[in-house]
Amino acid sequence: MRVLGIESSSLVASVALVTDDILTGEYTVNFKKTHSQTLLPMLDEMAKLLELDLNTLDAVAVAGGPGSFTGLRIGAATAKGLGLALKKPLIHVPTVDALAYNMWGASGLICPIMDARRCQVYTGLYHLENGMEILMEQQPMDMGELAEELNRRGEKVIFLGDGVPVYRDMIREKISVPCSFAPAHMNRQRAASVAALGSLALDQEKKQGGYHGVFVVPAGDFTPDYLRKSQAERQRDAERSPEGETGKLPGDY
Repeated sequence: MRVLGIESSSLVASVALVTDDILTGEYTVNFKKTHSQTLLPMLDEMAKLLELDLNTLDAVAVAGGPGSFTGLRIGAATAKGLGLALKKPLIHVPTVDALAYNMWGASGLICPIMDARRCQVYTGLYHLENGMEILMEQQPMDMGELAEELNRRGEKVIFLGDGVPVYRDMIREKISVPCSFAPAHMNRQRAASVAALGSLALDQEKKQGGYHGVFVVPAGDFTPDYLRKSQAERQRDAERSPEGETGKLPGDY
């Protein structure tokens, strides 16, 4: 079984191929270039190195959100184009779940934090020591409220994600439970984790209709899950409201 993974929900651009539970190839770049410049050339280069015939793919797994609206749209358009051209299904993998999956086998509470600006993060809570247990599904959350929730739970915490350098000082100040930060090779989005979760979903599709919120869909039906309105939508709503409130959630990036 061959599953191609695509991850473009943040600054990271990543593509990977998982073949029968083996990571066959991965190309990841964490640099300030638009994903429209990077994803297809990266995929083309990886396919050439692996001598991969894209028609042999069983499915394309894509990080389906949350994250950068622009990044998610580019990833979705790339995946849908491949799926429609190759007549392959798409696998919708929640972004935060895939980020947490980097920490497979780690003990303690796994807490990915993606910076969403204005003291907001996209986050979720997981146990991964004996399988993947979702304790709190991915959602936007105020960083102060997340700190209170983690202290209430009383477990040691491992943080990862691009929110760590932004909120490291706040974490050290407000978190009263033991905590640590994932190392460089595990602390950002990876298409390998997207493809691995996608492979599990594809394997379980006939039995359960998905795997921990990961679902297989026809390519034409795939849509990203933004978890919130875009900046333009919120600005429009603010202009229409008597109070002119812009709301607490952060803008697009």
